[in-house]
Amino acid sequence: MAYVVTRATPIGELVLNVPSAAAVLLEHGFHCIGCGLAAYETIEEGAAAHGFDDAAIDALVQEIKDAAKKEEELMKRADAAIASPAAKPVAKESKKAEKKTKKSKSG
Repeated sequence: MAYVVTRATPIGELVLNVPSAAAVLLEHGFHCIGCGLAAYETIEEGAAAHGFDDAAIDALVQEIKDAAKKEEELMKRADAAIASPAAKPVAKESKKAEKKTKKSKSG
């Protein structure tokens, strides 16, 4: 995983780098993801403010890491599908259609 998630990760930075983390945080009662404090508050600080103990904070961090890993795997599969030879003819046909449309509009 390219982005490292720890207890000390700022929540604002986290949701920018791991969008799926927002859903995890919301499920755990972090409804203040978009507030100004969340931009600087760490996962640990936010969780403690919501009454989480050390074990619950560790479990939350692990759940976020799991979500990040799934997100990364989906992105890799999407990138692979786009780069696959089967996708190239579709892209080529799309470009042909685009050129044809431009010609018909100009002429």
